[in-house]
Formats: sequence, C-alpha cells, structure tokens
Amino acid sequence: MTTATLDRPAQRRDARATTGSVVTGIGVTAPNGLGTEAWWAATLGGESGIRPVTRFDAARYPVRLAGEVPGFVDEDHLPGRLLPQTDRVTRLSLTAAKEALDDFGGDPTALPEYGAGVVTASSAGGFEFGQRELQALWSKGGQHVSAYQSFAWFYAVNTGQISIRHGLRGSSGVVVAEQAGGLDALAHARRQIRKGAGLMVTGGVDSALCPWGWAAHLAAGELSPVADPGRAYLPFDPEACGHVVGEGGALFVLENASAARERDARVYGAFTGYAATFDGPGTPRLADAARLALTDAGVRPDEIDVVFADAAGRRAADRAEAEALAALFGPRGVPVTAPKSMTGRLLAGGAPLDVAAALLTLRDQVIPPTVNTTGPAPDCPVDLVTTARETGVRHALVLARGRGGFNSAAVLSTL
Repeated sequence: MTTATLDRPAQRRDARATTGSVVTGIGVTAPNGLGTEAWWAATLGGESGIRPVTRFDAARYPVRLAGEVPGFVDEDHLPGRLLPQTDRVTRLSLTAAKEALDDFGGDPTALPEYGAGVVTASSAGGFEFGQRELQALWSKGGQHVSAYQSFAWFYAVNTGQISIRHGLRGSSGVVVAEQAGGLDALAHARRQIRKGAGLMVTGGVDSALCPWGWAAHLAAGELSPVADPGRAYLPFDPEACGHVVGEGGALFVLENASAARERDARVYGAFTGYAATFDGPGTPRLADAARLALTDAGVRPDEIDVVFADAAGRRAADRAEAEALAALFGPRGVPVTAPKSMTGRLLAGGAPLDVAAALLTLRDQVIPPTVNTTGPAPDCPVDLVTTARETGVRHALVLARGRGGFNSAAVLSTL
C-alpha cells in the first residue's frame, strides 16, 4: 500500500475543510417542537409529538394518530398577503427557511444576483389547498376556484415561495422521491455549491394531514392501526406494525467551507458524503447506498459513530435495514437511533429532520433516543439507542428509503 493511499482519508478531510459544503443555518418545524432549539430539547428529552389528529375529524377512519406541528398560528409567521396563496406545507416551509436564514447570520442579498438558490424536496405538494379548491369546484363551480390553485398545490411551490420571499434568484429546483428525497435535495444543493453558488437553502418540509391526504396514506397500507400513541410506531421493535405519518421537516443553509470560514461563521457540520440507489426486483440496495456514501465521504465504517435509521416501523422492512447495517458495521457494531419515533414519518421532511438531529448530535456530542421501545427484536441486530447517550461523535450516517424503491444515504461530519 502506498503512502498516498494511507493518507487519503486525511487528504479528503483537508480538502473538505477548504472546498466542501457546510451547514451554517438550521430551521425546524416538527411535531414535538416548533423551532430548532425547542424541537431539539424535546427530542433529547424523549418527548413525543404523536397524538390524535386534530386538523380534521378522523373519527370515521381506521387510523386516527398523526404527528402535527403544535402551536403554529399562520398569522404569526407569514404576512397576510401570503395566506390566501399558500398551503399549510408552504407556510411551514417558509417558517423553517426564515429560521435557517436568520441562523445563518449573513446577508444573502450581499451575494452576486444569482449567487444563492433553493432546492427542496416534496412528496405531496399542497394537498390541503388542492382538496379545498376541488371541493369548491364540485360544490359551487369553477368560478369559485382560487387562481392560486394553479401553483399552490405544486411540488415546487415551496422552492418558489422561499426564493421569492428572500430574493434567492440562483439555480433552484425540487426533488420528488418521498422519504429519500430530503437527502437528494441536499445533494443537489451541494452540487450547486461545487459549481460556485455562494449559498443554497435546502432540505424538505411536507404536510398532507387532510382527508384527501389521509386517503392516500391509508391506501399505501403502511400505517399502524394501534390507537395508543405510545405503541403505534415502534421501529425495530418486536411489536412493530406500521408507522405514524407526520408533518414538518427541516431546512438548511448550505455554503462553501472556505466562505464560511472567511466570515467566521458558526458551522454545525460538513455534508461530506452522499449516495443514492434504486432497488432491483427483490433486491434491496440500502446497504449499497450507505457504502457508497461512506466512500464519497472518505470515511471507513469503523469511523461512523451513529446511524440515524430510516426506521420503517414494519417488521420486514426493519429487519432488512438491520441486516444491511450488520453487513456494513457488524452486528450491533454502531449506535443506531430513530428520533422520528417521536414525530412519525414526515415524508420528504423526515430525512432532513434526521440531518438536523445528526448536526446537533455533532454539536452537543449526545445521541437522541428512539422512544417507546425497550430494545430491538432478536432478528434486528442493532445497538438501538433508547435513552439519550453522551458519546464522542465525529461522523454520522443518515439513511432514508422512499416508497417505490428509492434509497439515499448521507454522511455529516465535524470539520
């Protein structure tokens, strides 16, 4: 083995300190906390946001639990002119974007005119807005349908509204890959940073907690039928029987490491590795995504200090993920956690919220817990973190699977 090969991990770490992409702002809207620090305190404390649905009357449905963002008063976060043209999901997104940009601490308008952009992930678009306008069409006629329906339902609406509100006129886009899309969006943003963009707002927020959205969730056949909020969503548990759906997610400010250092920015962590795969017929490829992400980051499996699991909450899917982790790290070879057990699965917002948790784990050196379980099933050989665990963390791996065969993996690292 040559000296160059021996030094390659160190060379990669030196390179990312100067040319890599780093996170300098975080914004969160989650079922167990509105705002990054409120959500993080609740998450470390094991406080769940899974409760009976309140956004519509769910009494007639076989599933009545969800993770709803609490205490969100639209008028407190958005100007009145935006309320008629936005869905719940866009209002949550705009709130998270503002927090991330405030947290970033710089002035994006000081960049060149096309130097800052937006890439978000979505899986449902403005479902609630769409339902309301369809009801108006059916019951009153086309003249009663809002002109804003033309874009308020659309997958790209969050990207567009964030761009308009903050004057971010650079390269922008949207990714649709359900749960995996949140990591894909960060990867697209990193690509723009590498091409010279000064700043990218990226991540994902989703919400489809309305009767129309609920019908879609139920049709997928993966929701837990359990009525007890403390037993409904149990990733890796012997009694796992499905997941709880939620709303919310996280958005980030991503910028070049050198630029962040020049302005003496506070850096949460570096986005060092990413990969995506697609399942073949009967061939899950989550493990391949994880391996490729580690290779992209220049990190060995034994250097990963924590895994934020996809955590489907279904026995077969959990077993497949546990087997993938055991193949890469060895049985119980790395701490594994699923803080989404406190929020439910947030569609395109789920993986970005895990990225936020990974970044704050790097900051505080404490791994958040998986709640409502005493441990994994015997056929899930993972070191499941069930109470907050203080430990040294330099590299975190985030995994996500999207319905239809999408797999994504990301590595977050300290500089």
